[in-house]
Amino acid sequence: MTTTPQTSTKQDILQHLLKQDRATAQELAEALEISPQATRRHLKDLEAENLIEHESLQVGMGRPQHFYKLSRKGRDRFPHRYSEFTVSFLDTLVETVGEEQVGEVLRKQWERKAQVYRDRLGDGSLRDRVAKLVKLRQDEGYMAEVHPVESDDTTAQFIFTEHNCAISEVAESFPTVCGHELEMFDAILPDCTVERTNWLNNGEHRCGYLIRQQIQ
Repeated sequence: MTTTPQTSTKQDILQHLLKQDRATAQELAEALEISPQATRRHLKDLEAENLIEHESLQVGMGRPQHFYKLSRKGRDRFPHRYSEFTVSFLDTLVETVGEEQVGEVLRKQWERKAQVYRDRLGDGSLRDRVAKLVKLRQDEGYMAEVHPVESDDTTAQFIFTEHNCAISEVAESFPTVCGHELEMFDAILPDCTVERTNWLNNGEHRCGYLIRQQIQ
């Protein structure tokens, strides 16, 4: 079945809000290059479907502006690779073998995944490796992207961002997996330092990491 242009535009709006956290109708119209009138029609439909919500904020001396953002239902429209079964299964494991043993299993899983990633990234430039990392994460259901960061020295730096979490249900119940994820990024980029800058589990609208190549 062919996707209609209207449906595609609505999806573009949802994706933009996922990336930017919130936006006005005018900002969306400019970003997506469609008319403000068409944008407002799409926003009205999306709000009726409970996929977005808005809040009125005073900006400057004029009238309050409507800022739109994804609702929980809207965020859930984006890929999640793990179901409630995974969380239930881990809960059962905790009851059966204990929290410490489950933590060790999760750590081993990330170590194994790190080795797979490391093999696929290879030994190219940092730019090439982070680009491959973005593609790997996108294939797993993450809305990932990377942007270079200007630096005062010759050190290569990038901000690696994931706008959704493919394992959000697991991360909410077992937040230690997020720590293992950070350890994994460290392991697959051994010549870099990796620092978490944003965290979905902390109420922010994305997970972000600063990747900085170490000076040899």
